[in-house]
Parts: sequence; structure tokens; C-alpha cells
Amino acid sequence: MDFSLSEDQRAIREAVRELCARFPDAYWRALDERSEYPTDFVKALTDAGWLGALIPRRYGGSELPVADGAAILEEINASGGNAAAAHAQMYTMGTVLRHGSDSQKERYLPRIATGEVRLQAFGVTEPDAGSETTRIKTTAVKSGDRYVVNGQKVFISRAQHSDLMLLLARTTPYDDLEDKTRGLSVFIVDLRKGVESGQVEIRPLATMMNHHSTTIFLRDLEIPERDRIGEEGMGFRYIIDSWNVERILIASESIGDGRWFVERASRYATERTVFGRPIGANQGVQFPVAQAHADLQAATLLRDKAAWLFDRGEKCGAEANMAKLVASQAAWAAANACIDTHGGYGFAKDFDVERKFRETRLLMVAPISNNLVLAYVGQHVLGMPRSY
Repeated sequence: MDFSLSEDQRAIREAVRELCARFPDAYWRALDERSEYPTDFVKALTDAGWLGALIPRRYGGSELPVADGAAILEEINASGGNAAAAHAQMYTMGTVLRHGSDSQKERYLPRIATGEVRLQAFGVTEPDAGSETTRIKTTAVKSGDRYVVNGQKVFISRAQHSDLMLLLARTTPYDDLEDKTRGLSVFIVDLRKGVESGQVEIRPLATMMNHHSTTIFLRDLEIPERDRIGEEGMGFRYIIDSWNVERILIASESIGDGRWFVERASRYATERTVFGRPIGANQGVQFPVAQAHADLQAATLLRDKAAWLFDRGEKCGAEANMAKLVASQAAWAAANACIDTHGGYGFAKDFDVERKFRETRLLMVAPISNNLVLAYVGQHVLGMPRSY
């Protein structure tokens, strides 16, 4: 691996930082207080082409490697923003790209690349299934040239700000399967059409951060067969294929958050004087911030390796999952060090630490819990028995 940045990579990071400078802390703070979506910011990202970065050129994207996509999201969070507002527009299309038909790619990818169509919602999680994806109950019953879907999805982010949703639904009853990873299929859902017809109901789900999560109810939703992705019953494997990219990109957001916390803590510890000296001169203040910086550097190396492997077409499941694990842990440690450094001011909204503190905590449990990552490493990397 070459650890130096190319001129293109430097230019990408600088361009993203310049864009983010137009959306300072006050912008994100106001949105958080009103629970509003960052429409202007997402439009700016779209107009600059950053959200179509991973889409091939033949479909109107930039065809950048995942390593560059990771840099884009990292810089957004390091600049004080929240890439989660739009990150799925960058990677959710991967299921269509890798497993969709030629007609699906031609129909959707160019419009996703330009932002004409937003594909930001991924309907997988259910109230009674949680992380046990093979237990989902939403059904898609074949009827002629279409499927009729009934069920409920929960914690589906950005559905109110998305035109399309990738939906995972059951096409074969669970008890009829020997291989429980089969029997699930992926569909492209036109959310706007579904809402207008009354077949889709989207209810906002209030959370501790401005994340625009929702619960979705599907009632006799009709989906044309042409909008099923790939083979019937293979949907679980199709979404697994997208997880490595997701893990790498989420790790990058964590690293960006961690950089923000370390920079803010270091600056405050240097400028804040108590008893005649900067508080950063005290080891109890300085050392946790220094430790957080070191941990973030280690997480960055693992993230970079995972992206390097992915871009070379090599297996990277272990590296991608572990990058998400250690990056989110490092970011959370940096968040706590930053709060401790600021003391009471860390909880004051005008300092923005508490907002970022809430946002980065999410990455410990979503889009996958770190405990599940540990289970993956224990079983599939170290060969230990399945944990319970």
C-alpha cells in the first residue's frame, strides 16, 4: 500500500472542505433544533457530483474508487457536518449496480447520479426481526406480473426525503426453507407513488439526533415484477454484497467525527486558562485527547486497508467490519474526551459538542451493532463457536 495522497485525492478533500465551509456550525445547530433536513447542503453535494462519486461514468457518475468515497464522507463529518443525511445516496445504488438488470441500471442509475432521483432509503429492519434479517415477516406474494407486499419496516432513514427505496421482503415462507438465507427478494419501490396511492405510509420516528428515521407501513403495495432485483429468493445475498462498502463508509464518518472532536478539544484545551495556565497543560486533560488521536490514526489505517482491498477486488469482509468497529469506538472515545475537556460548556448547544456527541454515538449501533461485528470476527475470522 502507498500511504501518500495523490494530487486528485488532495483535491477531493480540499474541494469537500470548501463546500462544507459554506455550511458552518450554526447551520447544523439550527437544523438540529428544528429537526429539519439539510436540503440546501444535500443539494450542494449533489450539484458538485459528490453523491454520484461511486457510480460508473457510463451512467453519469464519476466512477471514483471507494477510497475516494470514504474521503468525501470523512471530510464532511470532520468539517462539523453530518454525512448521514445523504450518505445512502452514494452507496445504496450498489445493489442495483451489481445485481440489477441492464434495463434497471439504465433506468435508475443516471438519474441517481444527477440527483434527479433520490435512492436513500433501505427497507430491511423490522420491529420483530431487528438484526436477525432472515426472520423478517414482510411478504411479497407473486400475482401475475407483479408482487403484492404487506408488512412493516422500522428505523428506515430518509424515507421522507427519498423517491425510491430498496425493499427486502419475504417471497418464500420461512418454514418452507432449508437454507434460511434464501426466500428473501429485493425490490425497487417507488415511494412517492406508493404514498399517493395510500399503499405506503411513512411515519416520522423521533430520536435523540436529527436523523430523519421513520416507520413504514406497506399495505397491499403492488410492485411490478420488472422492479425485482436479480433472482427471486436471493435478496439476502444481494444486500450482503453491499455491506462491505457500507462498513467502510460508516467507518470514514466515524473517523471524521473523531477528527472534529480532537481538533475542538485540542483548541479549547490550549486556549482555556484556569489557575494561570492552559488546561491542556494538565495530563488529565491532555492525555485522553492524545490517546483519542492515536486511536483514530490506527482506525484510519484499517479503514484505508479495507478500502484498498475492496478497490482491488479482493476479499475485505473482516477488514471492513473491523474498521467500522474500531473507528466508531475511537470516535466515541474522542467525543467523551472532548466533553470532558469542555466541562460544562460541552453540554452547551452553542459549542456544538453535544450535537456531534449524539450523532457519533449512533455509529456504535447503526447501521450494525458493534456486538454483531464482534460476533462476526469471533466466528468467521477466528473460527470460534457461534456466540449466544
